[in-house]
Amino acid sequence: MRSERSWASGPGPAPVEHPTSGARPPQVSGAGLVRSDIVDAWAASVPRLEHVVDVAAPDDPAETAVRLARSGIAEEYVVYERAGTWYFAAGPGAELTMDARHLRLSAGGHAWNVPTTGDNPLQGVAQALSAVPRPDWRCHGWAAFELAHLLHGDAAAAGTEPLLHLMFPMVDVELTPGQARIRGATPDWVRRLPDLVTAPEPASATTELSLPAADPQPYHRAVAHTVRDIRDRRLEKAVLSRVVPLPDQPELDLIASYLAGRRRNTPARSFLFDTGGWRAAGFSPETVVEVDSAGQVRSQPLAGTRAFGSDATENLRLREELLGDAKEVHEHAISVRLAADEVGAICRPGSVAVTEFMSVQERGSVQHLASRVTGLLRDGETAWSALAALFPAVTVTGAPKPAALRTIRSRESEPRGLYGGAVLMAEGDGSLDAALALRTVFQRGGRSWLRAGAGVMSQSVPDREWEETCEKLRSIAPHLRARRAAPAGSRTHDGADLDRTDPPAHSTRQPTTKDMP
Repeated sequence: MRSERSWASGPGPAPVEHPTSGARPPQVSGAGLVRSDIVDAWAASVPRLEHVVDVAAPDDPAETAVRLARSGIAEEYVVYERAGTWYFAAGPGAELTMDARHLRLSAGGHAWNVPTTGDNPLQGVAQALSAVPRPDWRCHGWAAFELAHLLHGDAAAAGTEPLLHLMFPMVDVELTPGQARIRGATPDWVRRLPDLVTAPEPASATTELSLPAADPQPYHRAVAHTVRDIRDRRLEKAVLSRVVPLPDQPELDLIASYLAGRRRNTPARSFLFDTGGWRAAGFSPETVVEVDSAGQVRSQPLAGTRAFGSDATENLRLREELLGDAKEVHEHAISVRLAADEVGAICRPGSVAVTEFMSVQERGSVQHLASRVTGLLRDGETAWSALAALFPAVTVTGAPKPAALRTIRSRESEPRGLYGGAVLMAEGDGSLDAALALRTVFQRGGRSWLRAGAGVMSQSVPDREWEETCEKLRSIAPHLRARRAAPAGSRTHDGADLDRTDPPAHSTRQPTTKDMP
């Protein structure tokens, strides 16, 4: 039976002695929010991935990661791509989950609940992670958009659902072309993985998934109301999104959709996961924040959009139009200004710089104005301080953020959940990588859906903002795959047909606005 301990349940486990190491542990800003005995007991139970083997792997790490995800080696898994390396993690050996009221730590068959308190609730997360004794750990997870309400002092608006979830795996695989490093908590995990890394993929036919048409009028009205609010000086910018439900049948093949979409996208990060109650596959156009082991902070605001397709001449025309569009340039400048202010709040004076300004980045079916803001963490601040300062990204909220959050809550049809939040990878050297959860297909509670948004300014025209959401949806909607029903009496396999995930030659046309829901 799983044992439960809470702040109110009396004395918890005795403190655990941790071995020291030469690595610089992440420091916690301000007073810790969680009792040290609880943190120590949990941290001591985090699995140690002590068993390591390097093996030859296929040259396509995306295919290998998909094969591992499809294998069923564990009920929960995460695939995360960063800078040409794919990470696969499976089997939660320890977990950290936060909602508006509690931080829940679980490991080794035990769980402890402690209150979420303080001006920065992520301090408790940083405290717990800093107590994990080995410096070579890596965890994966997500942060929901509604975490923003908690960080901005509106706990009631944050709701009752989990806001952040981290998983410490029983097995971790780092994949590059031709090579796989497998780390496991037990010899059995390490023995099982090499065969899965190199095994041929079982075939399973998939088909493209069609989307129903959608009525643009509700979104048009939301944009028009927000334009009036901006002209009345209630805020400068708000990013409004819309939900695109997917049909229940045929059944979405999330894993095949990820591989098909990754072959046609150029993301800053990509991810595929089933953990913490969410399933998702996405192609993130930007990072919310990156913090390395030396405390260098980077944020990459992308704002300002035009379509990007197969016609080079048209792409160049749209690029020049984007660079000369006053509304898009103004929207981008607001985003960069706010990102620089947020980075400056947790970085050393004089270290903050805009190292890239208004370049154009191609991201699947769209091209964006892109900038990069950097800084160096102040002493006493952590990667989680940086996430608290920058979350959610200004490019999915608006400015000022509190007013934009209120607008989003009142104008959108339902809470965002993972949309506009972040997919996370944190490591024992104090680093953190947070990919913005956009261009993503979501699954939760028996539903599957897409979501896309556009930045609304005083100059916005509802038709154009609707069109922008359609352009963004084309980064993922054409690549959705559904399981094709097998003929009666035929044998079926649980696997993606890797040769069938690209659209056939006669289906390379990108959908027009009329095709988009």
